[in-house]
Amino acid sequence: MIKHGFYIIDEAFFDMVSDLYLKGNKTENRPHYYCLTDKMISGLYWVIPLSSKIDKYRKIISVSEQKYGRCDYVYICEVHGKEQAFLIQDMFPITAKFIKREYTVNGDHLILENSKDIKEIEAKAKRIMSIMKRNERYKQNHVDTDRIISLLYEDESD
Repeated sequence: MIKHGFYIIDEAFFDMVSDLYLKGNKTENRPHYYCLTDKMISGLYWVIPLSSKIDKYRKIISVSEQKYGRCDYVYICEVHGKEQAFLIQDMFPITAKFIKREYTVNGDHLILENSKDIKEIEAKAKRIMSIMKRNERYKQNHVDTDRIISLLYEDESD
């Protein structure tokens, strides 16, 4: 996997995990951004689902910024000429086994190249991950990442 690349996740992952709060895979058409490599668990990657519902997420950003002075949950930037919302609040861990394929545009693997956007996304993702690792709730309906990690490595031992 190439860091900052976009990938399609195999539907088998979503079937296995069966987490109510994971964003839908949209029949293996939702791109996921490979953001971080887990420093504690070898072979574990953290991906962020994308959304094209920009107006919806602009409102969430606005409310969070008014209330807290910043928003770590969502980041909007241009990806291949189109605005995309990075749903950092919905990031989740995965292993390479469940990466179906690279997300491509005109046959080329889509990679986020803007260093400003990469830094912003990574900083926000690290803050959210820090909250997750302390087992604090950062939103009402968050993905159970500890359970997913257990399932991933339980599956690996089979």
